[in-house]
Amino acid sequence: MFVETCIAPVNIALIKYWGKRDEELILPINDSLSATLSTDDMCAKTTAAAAASFADNVMWLNGEEVPFEQNPRLMRCLKELQQLAIAKGNLKFPIEWKLHIASRNNFPTAAGLASSAAGYACLVYTLAQLYGVESEELTAIARQGSGSACRSLHGGFVRWHMGTDHDGTDSVALPIVPAEHWQDFHILILVVNDSRKKTSSTVGMKRCVETSDLLKYRAQHCVPQRIAAITDAIKQHDFPKLAEITMRDTNQFHAIALDTFPPCVYMNDVSHAIVEFVHAFNKAAGEVKLAYSFDAGPNACLFLLEKDVSTALAAIQTSFPNDAGESVEYVKGIPIKCVEINAFSGDLPKHDKNLFKYIIHTRIGTGPQRLDKSQSLLNISTGLPFEN
Repeated sequence: MFVETCIAPVNIALIKYWGKRDEELILPINDSLSATLSTDDMCAKTTAAAAASFADNVMWLNGEEVPFEQNPRLMRCLKELQQLAIAKGNLKFPIEWKLHIASRNNFPTAAGLASSAAGYACLVYTLAQLYGVESEELTAIARQGSGSACRSLHGGFVRWHMGTDHDGTDSVALPIVPAEHWQDFHILILVVNDSRKKTSSTVGMKRCVETSDLLKYRAQHCVPQRIAAITDAIKQHDFPKLAEITMRDTNQFHAIALDTFPPCVYMNDVSHAIVEFVHAFNKAAGEVKLAYSFDAGPNACLFLLEKDVSTALAAIQTSFPNDAGESVEYVKGIPIKCVEINAFSGDLPKHDKNLFKYIIHTRIGTGPQRLDKSQSLLNISTGLPFEN
């Protein structure tokens, strides 16, 4: 039995990917740009095993068996990797051998926290290790599983180039700067709802392309300017500029979701309260210290610098009190030193208790990593998950 285990990060788009020009190859209608989060706090973990004794391809996700050969995106990724492995000519085992794959996320799945991006990036990276493939083509393969997965194959800040070729060969993700470039760039994720969203990103995007006039305007006129401006802000460590562009882009993305017919509603009342809070916080602070972004879900990703994390959390706790506020199960990830915020707490909106399920504190991170056999999700004697 040949076994590989890897982890891959979540990425959060500052300039959103929304809309495909090719559904099968997952080719976007605009470029996008993201921040890769640290795998220490949020990641997908995948073990892939190949053996002559396996009768069928089988996959388990978060402990539950899921369709494998009936999943066209998964099979496309697998076949592309197998073709690369054959072309490289360094296979360790016959290509006909079946696979057992187990994958787990240490964060909510399908709740608007980029779980599919981390999952497919991890799947492709792990299979590449298994088949002995090291190639720049991996982002183009991961893209065919879940579009934004291509961005999770790099660390730091990453740009997914939409490309123009019909076969998608130039629709790839490339790093802008590594994580080391902006080490004090941090993220607070406010988990409002960790249940599966009502309208999937795939369905929402398709409906949006078909019915939204705003989407076309954004792709053609807004995104190119924003990509150039935010890239410059990242290279210059200009946080206020990055923050404004990020917030404007997420606002426009959700406006486009509402411009879809019938509309797609991903944010909820608590999400809008977070938006109000961030603007109030920045006004009270006298400068832009905090930025929000929402993917296709109600949960907020707040971007900030390390020096402002303690103050921002204290402000969040003031505006959104929670009975579990002091619990390690409520504020997860990197520990945060508590501070007083009496200075401008009176300027912040006050809300009901317990509107968040929990908060994750993380930072900018690196890309996928290969793990040793001791961290396998499969029993290397049987090829089955340990729960079985």
